[in-house]
Amino acid sequence: MSKKVYCIAQFLPKEGKLDALFSVLQSLEPNTMREDGCLQYTVTRQLQSPFAEGQSFPIAFNEIWADNAAFEAHCQREEIKQFFEQQCIAEDGLVDKWNVCIYTDEPSNFDASKLS
Repeated sequence: MSKKVYCIAQFLPKEGKLDALFSVLQSLEPNTMREDGCLQYTVTRQLQSPFAEGQSFPIAFNEIWADNAAFEAHCQREEIKQFFEQQCIAEDGLVDKWNVCIYTDEPSNFDASKLS
């Protein structure tokens, strides 16, 4: 049974703040990649393609964590809490809207036996 947690954290920057926000988010990558349980942590920018015309915020983190405990520990790191306080919640922050969701790769009815 996989315990991996997949997180998509999307950000809509305030007008004219796309490059500044992308840079701030990139600065979070090195320390986060050193965290126990962090398997992937990559900030990405939306590309235009006639084969991918869905609606999304223009910046997204693609994260993979070993388990939910590792993801939740990451969320409690001071650097991450400060980012959300200063850039998402504060009036003068770079972020207009954000959306953070986590996912599993297991079906809801997965019945594999547990190893001792």
